[in-house]
Amino acid sequence: MVRGRFGQLVTLTVVAAAAATVLAGCGGDDSGVDEDKLVIYSGRQEGQVKPIIDRFQEETGIEVSVRYGNTAQLAAQLIEEGEGTPADVFFSQDGGALGALTNQNRLEKLPDEVLNRVPEQYRAENGTWVGTSGRSRVIVYNPDLVPEADVPDSVFELTEPTWKGKVGIAPSNASFESFVTAIRVIKGDDVAAAWLRDLKANDVQTFDNNILILNAVKEGVVPLGLINHYYWYEQVAEEGRDKMKARLKFLPGGDPGALVNVAGAAVLAGSDKADQARRFVEFLLGDESQAFFAEHTKEYPLVAGVDPVDDLPALDTLQAPDIDLSDLDTLERTLSMIQDAGLT
Repeated sequence: MVRGRFGQLVTLTVVAAAAATVLAGCGGDDSGVDEDKLVIYSGRQEGQVKPIIDRFQEETGIEVSVRYGNTAQLAAQLIEEGEGTPADVFFSQDGGALGALTNQNRLEKLPDEVLNRVPEQYRAENGTWVGTSGRSRVIVYNPDLVPEADVPDSVFELTEPTWKGKVGIAPSNASFESFVTAIRVIKGDDVAAAWLRDLKANDVQTFDNNILILNAVKEGVVPLGLINHYYWYEQVAEEGRDKMKARLKFLPGGDPGALVNVAGAAVLAGSDKADQARRFVEFLLGDESQAFFAEHTKEYPLVAGVDPVDDLPALDTLQAPDIDLSDLDTLERTLSMIQDAGLT
């Protein structure tokens, strides 16, 4: 199962190509949405967010028309459509895509009372977008194969001989690509490229997605892997904690492997339904919506007073790297690095 949560945005050359493909696929000018309603472009999958969008309509009486798709492609389409877009709201899986739209002056500033509901690191510095839920990168490990005390404290340890052939990654998955982009932003391109080459040389095991990594760790195929936290919590909810033969480690010390990324929302500049669009963004930050994300998608609520599920560590206790999530908007170089390292 590929959930496509962290849709990414490449540089504008690739964005334009993606937009052209999307537009051709949807019949040119036919956007497939009802412009008489509040139009939302959603990079979040329908199964993830439709219930909360339906609740918004029920509670406010505002009718909504939603286009679901890949975050990168929708962001590309918004750039291609420019001021003529039918969209009023962009509901993104990734801070980088929102950052790219900010750079193109396609988003309007949100009210301070909306922005201030979320910690500064999970919203745009200039106020053009706000995070709605968060997720952390983690190491998942099999305690029968690796004692907790031996699990690495940094992703940079995974290239050591001790872990040769014992680590699972999903190099073509957007969440992994976003994480590698974070390494580039934090440590520089040379460090990121060397780390990827060293992973390949250390016989890293590759999988198509995070669920396959989690299952491989549970079954002892590999002792540990790199995933997002919520996959583990979803399986616990389905199978029960006593049957879960894997554990999570949240990395310390601001390691890039502890990246906390967000889904987020923004109002499109020039929207003729800006007031309704702002109400939708504000609704996503309400207690009901935040509890929905915590309980349904097992993500971190970003608004104070709403607790995460089960024993998920509190968000403010995570030792995530200090990074502007808008800077995760340069994926093209990341994709080239992963390919050059022979991982895809």
